[in-house]
Amino acid sequence: MTNIELESFITPIIISLKVAFTASIVVFLFSIPIAFIMARKKFPGKALLETVFMLPLVLPPTVVGFLLLMLLGRSSWVGQAIEWIFNQPVVFTWWAAVIAASVVSFPLVYQTLKSGFSSVENEIENAARNSGASEWQVIRYITIPLSFKFFISAYILGFARGLGEFGATIMIAGNIPNKTQTISTAIFLATETGDMTLVWLWVFSIVLISFMMLWIVNRSNH
Repeated sequence: MTNIELESFITPIIISLKVAFTASIVVFLFSIPIAFIMARKKFPGKALLETVFMLPLVLPPTVVGFLLLMLLGRSSWVGQAIEWIFNQPVVFTWWAAVIAASVVSFPLVYQTLKSGFSSVENEIENAARNSGASEWQVIRYITIPLSFKFFISAYILGFARGLGEFGATIMIAGNIPNKTQTISTAIFLATETGDMTLVWLWVFSIVLISFMMLWIVNRSNH
């Protein structure tokens, strides 16, 4: 493999890992307070709100990508505001790929964290409160430690989902080599052009990475 071929092979992998890592961090931190509130609080419209949260899980990724394109494109006020602040549009950039990965991975991360918070018995937390612990101490020393394995699973599932994202990414970020081309979009292009050697190398790479992520999740759950 020549240097050019090696660079063509490695670059989409690096971009995919950077996108997945950034998106997984953003989604994980964003999902923690939302999952905690949804697991512990009752309020009007909760079922409707949760349906909205889970919608990206069942919608076709291309539909998610189209909606993001309409929301963040240069013809929308949101897209225009972003372009005015950062002096460039967000669509067809590396950050667009991060946004796409974040949106499609959010339901998995949110639902896993919510299950973790719901698994902690109220009696244990109430006993700590009755012993004089503050609400923050209850969360820090009881809720989080008892649901910590769900935290690990949530992050890894979000990372793996973001790593394999294709439909929404190609709609809002495109397939620009050395800029927004991830493993999934690179496989799509290489398949169309008949470069099966690169296709198999990328397929093997993403299968190996995904396998390791899921293996870690299963290890943490057992």
